[in-house]
Amino acid sequence: MSETLVEIDAQYRQLREECGVLDRSERGKLLVTGSEAAEFLQGQLTNDIEALAPGEGCYAVLLDRKGHMQADMRVLAVEAEKIWIDTEPEALAAAKRHLEMYKIGRDADVVDAGAERAIVSLVGPRSADLIGAPPLPENRHAEIAIDGIECPAVGTSLGIDLIPRAEDCERLIAALEAAGAPEVTPEAVEIIRIESGTPRFGSEMDTATMPAEAGIVERAVSFTKGCYIGQETVARLHYKGKPNRHLHGLRLSAPANPGTPLQLGEKEVGKLGGSCVSPVLGPIALAIVRREAEPGAELRLGEDGVTARVVDLPFG
Repeated sequence: MSETLVEIDAQYRQLREECGVLDRSERGKLLVTGSEAAEFLQGQLTNDIEALAPGEGCYAVLLDRKGHMQADMRVLAVEAEKIWIDTEPEALAAAKRHLEMYKIGRDADVVDAGAERAIVSLVGPRSADLIGAPPLPENRHAEIAIDGIECPAVGTSLGIDLIPRAEDCERLIAALEAAGAPEVTPEAVEIIRIESGTPRFGSEMDTATMPAEAGIVERAVSFTKGCYIGQETVARLHYKGKPNRHLHGLRLSAPANPGTPLQLGEKEVGKLGGSCVSPVLGPIALAIVRREAEPGAELRLGEDGVTARVVDLPFG
């Protein structure tokens, strides 16, 4: 086994059994402020922003008028007139451009907070214990202090995210390492993400994806709030239709590169999303594929003889 694979295996086990730390400051970060901030976002995003009290948060999506995703994001109610948004770096420009365009005439300002704040992720079952934080359900957040550094701590599906001032980021990571959370690589955390069956914008999801196709409706969409851009298509698909594509797991016969076409017989049914070699499961991947590629189907990847068996998520 190569030195790299040995190191990834060690990081994976650390993340599964204890916790590790990853600097994810490349994520896009926006602050929306003003007396109409929540009302403004309520009409733009898929989830119920006005229902959030300070300390609460949600996962939401920005759609175009045809119901296709432009960005997915975490939304945190910081104060009555201050809302934090962070999103994948691939989606930041589109989200910022859209919000700045549609805020005209409202008491709502959109500020890029990328230079001011960092995002440090603790991943693993001991994340809260290591920093002495209370258990935080996903998207709940609270102010904490670590080694004298005050910052918000946010519950995630994999652990806890910390949002320190950018100038405190390196010192915070050093404090977390000293406390027992070694720094890990994005590749190791990607294995955990893929095993959990969580899609990522810029990997499985893009601007041609609808929320139902990615399996994120339950997390990201409210069907009881007022109107928002793309609502009609999302609601019609939810109540009356069936998506033509679905997010599934793939068990691969050998490692393969993201973007590789997936063939069912002579028909292309999708493209490979995130893929990895799990120390437990072997080569696996995620992909949004056409509905005829049901669990149990055998797909062909490109022309190299690699195959993929479609499976339900999360991986068992």
